[in-house]
Amino acid sequence: MKRETLITKTSGAVVPFSEEKLRTSLQRSGASKDVIDSILLEIKSKLFEGITTKKIYGMAFHLLKQRSKHVAAKYKLKNAIMELGPSGYSFESFVAEILQHQGYITKVSQIVAGECVNHEIDVIAEKDNRYCMIECKYHNQPGTMSDVKIPLYIQARFKDVEKFWKTLPGHDKMTHQGWVVTNTKFTSDAVKYGTCAGLTLLSWDHPKGKGLKDLIDNSGLYPITCLTTLSKIEKQRLLDAKIVMSKDINEDQQILEKIGIKGNRLLAVINEVRNLALGGANVVKEKSEEIK
Repeated sequence: MKRETLITKTSGAVVPFSEEKLRTSLQRSGASKDVIDSILLEIKSKLFEGITTKKIYGMAFHLLKQRSKHVAAKYKLKNAIMELGPSGYSFESFVAEILQHQGYITKVSQIVAGECVNHEIDVIAEKDNRYCMIECKYHNQPGTMSDVKIPLYIQARFKDVEKFWKTLPGHDKMTHQGWVVTNTKFTSDAVKYGTCAGLTLLSWDHPKGKGLKDLIDNSGLYPITCLTTLSKIEKQRLLDAKIVMSKDINEDQQILEKIGIKGNRLLAVINEVRNLALGGANVVKEKSEEIK
């Protein structure tokens, strides 16, 4: 029996290479079976003892990009969100956009009164009779987890704010909720405490089937950092201009012209944005086609 190749995870742990895990991640990006099979075949031929998961991911992304840019963009979603930083403001805006898609009215970066002190809240979201205080814990390093101290701290802040909210007109008929949203993962103790305390926890993969990744894929709302047709400098210029969502580019293409992207490059970016949002259904078929 052929010995399994050992690979090194971001945490430093050494584990056997799992073809099935890599296949599953490629499937989630929307890659076809033929594309996945060809990528797996090439990657397996280049494996060596101790190769990092980061290196494997990089190879898979490069091979996907050669075959389909918008599929590669979806594949790099987790890393793309980590590129929104370092301040965290872009992530807060991104979370607010996802909630707006679900029918919430949102406000970002608000100073609100508590019973004891004022608090700076990342996102306030309102829907039906729910009024939510949302704290966003953004991490720009893979493998970083939000531990139990995070929900403990947020719960204390939420309770102070909730006591004041309950004194406001109309709030006696509202349900107040405290949320913690992270772009990585929670530790098991963080999930246990948060659930027990009544906090809403949203991470990359929690709740199962309804995590941040699922919400993004289901809504088609992707950050501009996903786009493979933009350079790092161009992405940063857009973030500096408070442009976080790729859909904003499609809705106002002058955004690209303002940072110097024109002609065929503009068409290429718009094509990727449309394919990313619509799964390839709406394609700019001809390079000469007018962008409206």
